[in-house]
Order: sequence, then C-alpha cells, then structure tokens
Amino acid sequence: MKCRRTTLECEVIKYETGKNLEDGYELFSDVITTGWIVTDHLMQVTLDNGKIVCPYVSHRRGKTFINENDYIIVDSDGTKHVCGEDKIWNRYEKIE
Repeated sequence: MKCRRTTLECEVIKYETGKNLEDGYELFSDVITTGWIVTDHLMQVTLDNGKIVCPYVSHRRGKTFINENDYIIVDSDGTKHVCGEDKIWNRYEKIE
C-alpha cells in the first residue's frame, strides 16, 4: 500500500544553544563510549565547569542527539523532532 504523509502544521527552528530547544544534555564522554552514534558532526557544548555535553530531544523512540546545522521541528501537539539541514526543505514547506 502506498501512502502519503498527511499535512501537519509545525514550527521549524534552526538549532542554537541558549534557546532552550533541547530536552536535555548528555556528557560527550558517555555518548562516545556508547559507540552506537556517529559523532563526527555532533553538537558539543562546553559548560562553565569545563564538561562537554551533547544536546538532544526526547521522543517516544528515545533520544535524538542534535548535530551541527540541524533544525528542531515542533509539531502542533508539542512533539519534537530533529531534521538535518540537508533534508529540511525537502520535507517541509514554508507557509509564512
């Protein structure tokens, strides 16, 4: 069966630190020792105490870590997603 994704209005925001778009942070050392994620373009934030952390958003499947130049998608029900700069405008159309 072929299907098409239904239209859903959402907010698309280029990720920047300090705007409270992420749901939390994980220590970079914990992320790289887990070994299941590609860390080449992973966003890294250095805290005042010198610790390096990686921002993420939480959703029903777990956590998605934010990469450099990613966008945060906030659906009308508040659900957040992460979308890469390379795919964002193929998946989302500007309406304003």
